Amino acid sequence: MLRSVILAASRSTTIERLVAAAPVSRDVVRRFVGGTTIDEALTAAAELTGTGVVISIDHLGEDTTTAEQASAVRAEYLALLDALDRAGLAAGTDVSVKLSALGQRFDEPAATGHARAICAAAAAVGGTVTLDMEDHTTTDSTLDILQTLRADHPSTGAVLQAYLRRTEADCRELATAGSRVRLCKGAYAEPESVAYQSAIDVDKSFVRCLNILFSGAGYPMLATHDPRLIAIAEDRARWFDRAPEEFEFQMLYGVRPAEQARLAGEGYTMRVYLPYGTDWYGYLMRRLAERPANVAFLGRALRSRD
Repeated sequence: MLRSVILAASRSTTIERLVAAAPVSRDVVRRFVGGTTIDEALTAAAELTGTGVVISIDHLGEDTTTAEQASAVRAEYLALLDALDRAGLAAGTDVSVKLSALGQRFDEPAATGHARAICAAAAAVGGTVTLDMEDHTTTDSTLDILQTLRADHPSTGAVLQAYLRRTEADCRELATAGSRVRLCKGAYAEPESVAYQSAIDVDKSFVRCLNILFSGAGYPMLATHDPRLIAIAEDRARWFDRAPEEFEFQMLYGVRPAEQARLAGEGYTMRVYLPYGTDWYGYLMRRLAERPANVAFLGRALRSRD
């Protein structure tokens, strides 16, 4: 029930205005969002890479309704990649792209063209691109565009969401040589017909999908903050003889930094998902909706850097 309330609030412009005006919101944004501009994102990225982690940068915003907005998002990513290169931060950095922000919902061919331009720019500076996954209605389209992009840019990453019932089959399809797959739990309100509803069922699906990815020839990217799932992943890596450089962990900026440092210190690739931009409200609300307990967690996090 609380998850549904949070997701409903994420679509309310009235609540957004109230949250944005609250003094505590500034502290939340600073903690979990790497700024509103490219320069601020670069500062956060430099600080992170100095601690031994790698990064995935996401420009926040997905409510694109016009071709002009889609072109502006493409231009933002091209400017971001150029700035990363000039700052010496591009090599090994991933940029995370929502196809809806590029116009996927109203002009799929144009969105594909925008994504192709971003992939080419990332490849030119030694970076990579991962296509974010959104609600289940866009899954087939996103995977189709992924296949198109991989023809010229095989390192383009995919995101699969463990709460969808289809994801085990998608993992089998994508667990191939050279395929980068980020596995997460999922953060959208989905009907029971397509998605598991209970936390335990989502966790079980995550583990099944994890095993499929580890047993394949691809490169798994495990996006979770759950201590139990991290421990299972470490165990499964040993079981499948996966060297630390053959997969990676991913966590959100500002969440469990001590655990991020531990994993990096033990030789694992630890990638931090670094969002930036002015459209932070929907992002933050989805993070709360992933686990309603995160409401209390974020409150504690604001009081402690551990």
